[in-house]
Amino acid sequence: MGLSLPRRTGLRRAVQAPRTVLPGPQRIGRAATLALHDELALAPKPGLVSFVDSGSHDDMDAHTFMRSLFALRHYFVQIAALGGQGAPFEALQRAGIEAEARMAAATGGINTHRGAIFTLGLLCAAAGAAARAGDALQPSTLRATLRQHWGDALQARCRRTPTLPGGLAARRHGLRSASQEAALGFPVLFETAVPALAGGLRRGLGVQQARVDALFSVMAVLDDCNLAHRGGMAGLRHAQQAARGFLAQGGAGRPGGLEAAQAIHRDFVARRLSPGGAADMLAAACWVLRVGAAGLR
Repeated sequence: MGLSLPRRTGLRRAVQAPRTVLPGPQRIGRAATLALHDELALAPKPGLVSFVDSGSHDDMDAHTFMRSLFALRHYFVQIAALGGQGAPFEALQRAGIEAEARMAAATGGINTHRGAIFTLGLLCAAAGAAARAGDALQPSTLRATLRQHWGDALQARCRRTPTLPGGLAARRHGLRSASQEAALGFPVLFETAVPALAGGLRRGLGVQQARVDALFSVMAVLDDCNLAHRGGMAGLRHAQQAARGFLAQGGAGRPGGLEAAQAIHRDFVARRLSPGGAADMLAAACWVLRVGAAGLR
């Protein structure tokens, strides 16, 4: 009686590396909600709402943002699923409009997250499409997927006459609008915010310090239409110069860095400046690291 040999298929299965499980819509959407909480919880944060204070805003506080976050949590899951289904831009837009209505109902009509509904919504859709295709959710893949699936529709959106304050400010001052940022695949996010946040963590900065530096890095270069709307071009340029000076002096990681950021916060509050566009980019960068399993948990 002969000896039976092990089945080759079983041997191959035993030595194969475990297959990477890509995140589905639930995890992608949950990462977006957590990333918005990351942004809200950060302080000091010039002119912006945090758990410490309301920054330059009289009509909202951290509780307003938390109500909004709770109302939006299913939207990010929904739009990630739509992305995985290859939905057209019109379907994503309808989901965003419905999410804005839920936000308004939760906040009494206050705009806490309109920019995030647009930016993080598109990114979640791109993540859903990439995961469905079996691609790892790396920054370059997310950006390419967004432009491949919805780039033409976003370019067409840029040609529409703006009606919201940020878009009107962009047109008035010749700035790059949020729609144009999206049509280009969010260059400030992928070329500035994500490298700044990931690089700070690699250098050994604490999460708070890395996020502060990432926020200031975005403020230094972004055509932030929220700043232009509230403070005109003088306000935008003042904010950019303050951010560049902060980073040139060593950022949040230097001795006294967080105190310097707090002083800039007080200055922005006195001037009624609020870099809401930069806040959206910071939240998006936190999301990119979360969905890419790069370490922000």
